[in-house]
Amino acid sequence: MLRYIAKRIALMLPTLLAAAVVVFFMLRVIPGDVVEVKLRADGGHVTEEILAQERARLGLDKPLPVQFLDWMKGLVTFDLGNSMWTGRPVAEEIGARIWLTLQVALMAAVISVLIAIPLGTISALFRDTWIDYLVRIFTIAGLAVPSFWLGMLVIMALLALFQWSPPVTYTPFHEDPLANLSQLVWPALAVGYRYSAVVARMVRSSIIEVMREDYIRTARAKGLFERLVIGRHAMRNAMLPAITVVGLEFAFLIGGLVVTEQVFNLNGIGRLFVDAVSRNDFVLIQALVMLLAVMFMLTNLIVDLLYAVLDPRVRYG
Repeated sequence: MLRYIAKRIALMLPTLLAAAVVVFFMLRVIPGDVVEVKLRADGGHVTEEILAQERARLGLDKPLPVQFLDWMKGLVTFDLGNSMWTGRPVAEEIGARIWLTLQVALMAAVISVLIAIPLGTISALFRDTWIDYLVRIFTIAGLAVPSFWLGMLVIMALLALFQWSPPVTYTPFHEDPLANLSQLVWPALAVGYRYSAVVARMVRSSIIEVMREDYIRTARAKGLFERLVIGRHAMRNAMLPAITVVGLEFAFLIGGLVVTEQVFNLNGIGRLFVDAVSRNDFVLIQALVMLLAVMFMLTNLIVDLLYAVLDPRVRYG
């Protein structure tokens, strides 16, 4: 297992290098100049000499290969540079927001799993009954309703029924857990509902397929209780595709909560991404893309390791 983990981590390096090359040079092809956006915003008049000085200060006057090598040296030493817009270190810009986004993504993942696994299992075991139809309506509604729209409905319901709305100011969990959860549980529910719909449908399909396998019929023929057949034999194998979906959705949520964060006034990674793109802040965009690439690869690694835990037949050499 340790050999497999080391091999997978080694394979991440060329993937990260490819992602770095693509994001760096693609950003330079996109029209727009962060210096002009910054200094000439709202019709401000700035001479070309001042623009040239600002480009030189930011290192934008250097050839592209030199800029790329300077950036790669910073990545190797974990120096992400300074934001072209605010001038603050990129690590501080991301660090101030990453924990909020991670907490919402984790809470949404937990909520979705707690909802999806029971519903998907019940739907599969009572296939083509009224219970199955109700669960399918629930999941189809979750796929059809956008998370941000559901979030707005949640806020309106809280105001109409309880004359209360979630706090606007973010409070870290270690400072005040109650205030933290009172703000983040609602976006987590809005996102987790759609998340659970995807996972529940995957669980349902996987269990229906697994229940047709020969080893399930053999277990029943040996006289095992139906609860043991489902829990010990069917569920462990049926969970493998569901874990893949959970892992990919979680990694996607790190940068995919843009509109939901706007609805609930959360200053997370999604909003930071939008601000960086609107301002042509190359340094910040590059760091965020690399962060998402690392999150996807780490999530895939964890999912592969969970395969070995759930399925004893899986052995990594």
